[in-house]
Amino acid sequence: MVKWNVELNGKTILVTGSPGFIGANLVMRLLCELSSGHVISFDSMNDYYDVTLKEYRLSEIEKAAESGNVKHTFIKGNLADKPLINSVFEQYKPQIVVNLAAQAGVRYSIEHPDVYIESNLIGFFNILEACRQNPVEHLVYASSSSVYGGNKKVPFSTDDKVDNPVSLYAATKKSNELLAHAYAKLYNIPSTGLRFFTVYGPAGRPDMFYYSATQKLAAGKKIQIFNYGNCKRDFTYIDDIVEGIIRVIQGAPEKKTGEDGLPVPPYRIYNIGGGTPENLLDYVSTLQEELVRAGVLPEDYDFEGHRELVPMQPGDVPVTYADSTALERDFGFKPSTDIRTGLRKFAEWYKSYYIDGNR
Repeated sequence: MVKWNVELNGKTILVTGSPGFIGANLVMRLLCELSSGHVISFDSMNDYYDVTLKEYRLSEIEKAAESGNVKHTFIKGNLADKPLINSVFEQYKPQIVVNLAAQAGVRYSIEHPDVYIESNLIGFFNILEACRQNPVEHLVYASSSSVYGGNKKVPFSTDDKVDNPVSLYAATKKSNELLAHAYAKLYNIPSTGLRFFTVYGPAGRPDMFYYSATQKLAAGKKIQIFNYGNCKRDFTYIDDIVEGIIRVIQGAPEKKTGEDGLPVPPYRIYNIGGGTPENLLDYVSTLQEELVRAGVLPEDYDFEGHRELVPMQPGDVPVTYADSTALERDFGFKPSTDIRTGLRKFAEWYKSYYIDGNR
């Protein structure tokens, strides 16, 4: 176990990418559980997907803030706006920074590379520079399982070589890890990168397969299943992701001096994944069953008639499988939510949001 050396109560915590999916859930958890402090949310509210969903998450954050003891401030802005980032750090002086803001999506990066450079590289650089000018206790940032590319060795370990990305998105995430390591070495900034594995759950990202498939099925359309169904994904439920982040925040890499008199980089990388990759066809069957149970789809729904098996898409990989033993060793945590439980919660939320809410 690592030393838990970062106290959360009474601190100013900056979470970028809120009200994004992971960011919103993290902020709500902090607002509900901490007894004091200040949480700063930062997001551009871009239209990569339906902005009303981000507005919904923001409203849920505001409800959590009203019922808790922690102050909350939302700042709308772009990570690439360096003067704005600098002013946020100068005004609020966050002791903890959780950088979840990024342009996500493998397929989107094929057609829109410029937005990935702006958000994931320039934006992250601005965060690192602000941390250098305003020392923080811990910088935690989002990486991705995409960095493993076409790695054929499974499960994926953080000890694996990840120098051959198969998408621009993956390349930007690997670049984040390299930049963070350089800043940890040069400026002694404690930083931890988290490689997320296919995060899902209520109010998630509509571009993720389980969500977009649900929308198509609910509209009577066919869903495409890539690589003819011969894919396995290590799905991770949102509550498990948030629990992992909160634990990691509290255990910053310790600052040490090497034999050369220079800092030993206070730097770590962890996988956060379910550790039990699911066959995509089985996953789809479970999703459809839970959508019927929740009342999103009718009892007599024709599952087979709404599936289309298609080839692998550019930038995709056939298997993702996380080796999360380091996270379990250092923080005593392992994701535990099974697929049926997670998809049931999603299906119930989907019905309440879209059908009962008349959206």
